Amino acid sequence: MADQPRVILSGFADEAANNKTAVEQFAAFAALGLQYYCIRFIDLGDGVKNVMQLSKAEINKVRQLQNEYGLNVSSIGSPIGKVKLEDVDDGTKNAYIPFNKYLSRDVQKACDLAHAFETKLIRGFSFYHPKGKDPRDYLAKTVDQLSQIAEACHRSDLTFGLEVEANLVGQEGHILAEIHRQVNHPAMVLIFDGANIVVQGYSQEEIYEQFLAMKPGLGWLHIKDYKKQLKKTKGGHLDEDQMAGFVPADQGYTGHEAILRDLATMLPKLERKLTRRGIPGVFVDLEPHVKGGGQFGGFSGPDGMGVALRAFTRVLDYTGIGYHLRDFEDIRAARGF
Repeated sequence: MADQPRVILSGFADEAANNKTAVEQFAAFAALGLQYYCIRFIDLGDGVKNVMQLSKAEINKVRQLQNEYGLNVSSIGSPIGKVKLEDVDDGTKNAYIPFNKYLSRDVQKACDLAHAFETKLIRGFSFYHPKGKDPRDYLAKTVDQLSQIAEACHRSDLTFGLEVEANLVGQEGHILAEIHRQVNHPAMVLIFDGANIVVQGYSQEEIYEQFLAMKPGLGWLHIKDYKKQLKKTKGGHLDEDQMAGFVPADQGYTGHEAILRDLATMLPKLERKLTRRGIPGVFVDLEPHVKGGGQFGGFSGPDGMGVALRAFTRVLDYTGIGYHLRDFEDIRAARGF
């Protein structure tokens, strides 16, 4: 259907590679029919590195390889914002970096990477408040620092996506929506990830309510799901390295069907909003974690990524949202036929 709302399929390519090598990542994504990927961890022959650690020569090598496989970067999967908000010993291993240094060094590096990989999007987070404390008590400082990050991205003609995730100030949708409201900057959008809320013990109804709260600031989505009841207090600290219940999007507790049906109604308006900032459309990043996940990433393997992709496209088909996977005509066009 010509007027069918559409999303752009992408994903964290390192999840599809057994050893996280660039060739493994790109071969898997090309074989699955994907044309976009989020770059996070990658091995170019000198060990696995986070994208933030890549040298100029390594960036050029990645670009050459991704071109050979017909891939483009959807977003920089940076860890920006996954550091302590306060310089206190709270029993965690999270790092603290003085913010002025963090802004001029790490945030600027992320912006430089986005330009190098020709993407308009940087994924990031809302800082770790002290373990055991109420995240709402740290909203003012979080908003101040994220406002500066958003402005830095804006000056570089980029958009910063703030992901909902456990243990951070923006650990659930209502708090993240309030952060977005207070920052009130066109260069900051929100990233919904249902599994990151499920693991905190919220019900499907509560997850949907959090999605609705995030809608005004929504920029894109991460797609994974979880199917295991966790014994914890909602909003309390979560041991992210002990999670073992990730499943494809059609099997978990998120309730993706209702969320995607709602998304379909807002896709045309959201797409127009994003294209005005130079973004090609509304991305959905597969991050399935079906073979395991932790604080800074997860793993699915090429087989797991394939299972997760097929599961998600079934949900998209069922909810009436369009998408594109490579076909024979794409191959012919790439070869100049």
